[in-house]
Amino acid sequence: MTPEQLAEIYKSAFTNSRAWEPSEFTEILAQPTTFLVEKGSQGFAIGRAVTGEAELITLAVAPKTQRQGVGRTLLTAFQERAASLGATRLFLEVSEDNLPAITLYRTQNWAESGRRKSYYKRANGVTCDSILFEKKLT
Repeated sequence: MTPEQLAEIYKSAFTNSRAWEPSEFTEILAQPTTFLVEKGSQGFAIGRAVTGEAELITLAVAPKTQRQGVGRTLLTAFQERAASLGATRLFLEVSEDNLPAITLYRTQNWAESGRRKSYYKRANGVTCDSILFEKKLT
């Protein structure tokens, strides 16, 4: 998947957030600890694994394929790839207004571990919290 394709999926999936530019995807994917899992034009997840821990940086599903199990497939692929890289603890953050993602994480045994107040600012000026989740792999 090209940086342009990643940027297009991200932009379509997160309409109330600032879109990432293709150059930002190029930069993050060039980092040696970063990895990408993808499901064609349906979506992708980007993670970073370092010294036994992995962070889910973003997971984006194209709107036309949302609610069809693509997010679950990508989350599972992220977890498997992180484990293969030695991670035993996983982390992520999600906007409190992203209820489908929060539901997905909770059903996959991720536990809320914290909150960042007013972390995200929407285009209309409204802010919302970031919820932190973690999961331990066995």
